Amino acid sequence: MEKLEILTASAKYDVACTSSGSDRKGQAGALGNTSAMGICHSFAADGRCISLLKVLMTNGCVYDCAYCINRKSNPIRRAAFTPEEIADITMQFYRRNYIEGLFLSSGIMRSPDYTTEQLISALELLRNVYHFNGYIHVKAIPGADEALLSRLGLLADRMSVNIELPSQESLGRLAPDKSKVSILKPMGLITNRIKENRSDIVRYNHAPRFAPAGQSTQMIVGATPDTDYQILNLTEGLYRKYALKRVFFSAYTPVVEDSLLPALDTKPPLLREHRLYQADWLLRFYGFKANELLDEAVPNFNPLLDPKCSWAVNHREQFPVEINRAPYEMLLRVPGIGVRSAQRIVKARRAGSLDFHALKKLGVVLKRAQFFITCKDKPLEGLKVSEHTLLRSLMSGQELAPNQPPQVEQLTLFDDFNLSALPAAGGWDLLKKGAKA
Repeated sequence: MEKLEILTASAKYDVACTSSGSDRKGQAGALGNTSAMGICHSFAADGRCISLLKVLMTNGCVYDCAYCINRKSNPIRRAAFTPEEIADITMQFYRRNYIEGLFLSSGIMRSPDYTTEQLISALELLRNVYHFNGYIHVKAIPGADEALLSRLGLLADRMSVNIELPSQESLGRLAPDKSKVSILKPMGLITNRIKENRSDIVRYNHAPRFAPAGQSTQMIVGATPDTDYQILNLTEGLYRKYALKRVFFSAYTPVVEDSLLPALDTKPPLLREHRLYQADWLLRFYGFKANELLDEAVPNFNPLLDPKCSWAVNHREQFPVEINRAPYEMLLRVPGIGVRSAQRIVKARRAGSLDFHALKKLGVVLKRAQFFITCKDKPLEGLKVSEHTLLRSLMSGQELAPNQPPQVEQLTLFDDFNLSALPAAGGWDLLKKGAKA
């Protein structure tokens, strides 16, 4: 239990909130199954709250990455599980209905190859001795032999190789034991093995599946001066080249004191992390490109507006769009219209013209969309557009709150205090140009 306490605490900085993407039915003589609906500390599509045992095999490490709490020079309590202990704890927790799967990572013991061999031993015990049929997400170790990574992928549902920092310069400063090549090489190997495995499954009915839930990666945000533009460009490139399922962003939490890192009293850039996740969604589902959302002139996301609204404000010449004629791709770019509501609009307008009342029923957020659309070539009746009303409508309550002065009395949306707290003439330029995070 003491080991478990140490090694689960050391694993908390690994982001693992993801749907499984793997669907494996229960089998006779095996324990558990894997649902494609979702896994991790999250809610599944059917509303279930589900969880993983997220743990390190060891928090001892031969590397000295400046940002990592487990770096070898950091004086913390160390512990290590054997493969047998990992398998035993996972099965005990599963039988008690504490977990539905395993998220296993590790510090580097002796060498990347030795560490990978230990991970393989733990997973082989789970799969072949305990016949565990549930979900397993394992971290691939950069620098490990290709043959070992191939064996590891045949035992896990999902693999991930953490990029950690978005540039070679940052890696050289904060993680001198790692390199861009050592990280991208196993990522490319996993991608190629997944593609090869798909053709093997077509040809052979009983071919073993290699990482059926794909691979993901994680980047730390705020530990280095890298801009959102650099991070988003790298994210887009990773999706395109390596067909990743997800790129996760982790706001840097200062845990060790180092002259190259933010001070220990620096707050994690959670809003910046949130903006990157919103932009990641736009890349994957809304047809946006990284260079549409940011550029070298405006390298960071606006803290006041989400990326989609910020893009719409900066491209007012493309609006308003006529709901009854606009192509699906343009509907996706309207603030307040999501993927599902855009699909519903396309389907519903085949039966007849839509008005604003119908759009509300279809799930469109009119508070935002009303400024960028027309129905039957007419804007919403009574709509008055000013800088303040547009700003208020596009900002959520959480984004609006920091810009309001503290007051004892209950405030209304149209209070003079609220209006004075919002950016004035220069503030509107801030919305158009974007604010540096």
